[in-house]
Amino acid sequence: MRIGELGKKLNLSAKTIRYYEEIGLLPDPGRSPSGYRDYGDGAIERLRFIKAAQAVGFSLGEIREILAFRDRGATPCQHVTLLIERHAQEIAERIRALEQMQVDLRDLARRARTLVPSPGRFCHIIESAGAPS
Repeated sequence: MRIGELGKKLNLSAKTIRYYEEIGLLPDPGRSPSGYRDYGDGAIERLRFIKAAQAVGFSLGEIREILAFRDRGATPCQHVTLLIERHAQEIAERIRALEQMQVDLRDLARRARTLVPSPGRFCHIIESAGAPS
């Protein structure tokens, strides 16, 4: 099948599919006698996997690693488990950082109500953000 048909089946643009080829996520397809890309059913499965992996938060680099396992005939599940655990830890750390930022912003908003603007400053609220309460 040609790139437009493949894209339509998977709701992907031709540009995205070509990009995936360029970065090694999708092998170069065969060509029709007229020179058009000619994709088989394997491309559909691979692109569905790529979309599913993106949906759970994997980067294109991580997806490339996972696909490389499969291309070598190995099962990537242990590697995927480690990636999932790492992502979960990173999310937990981001949540902690965001919760601290929320506390800091609430404190800043409370202090901002008591600050008196000074002429010639950019914004007294932001400039006071680093100052102790």
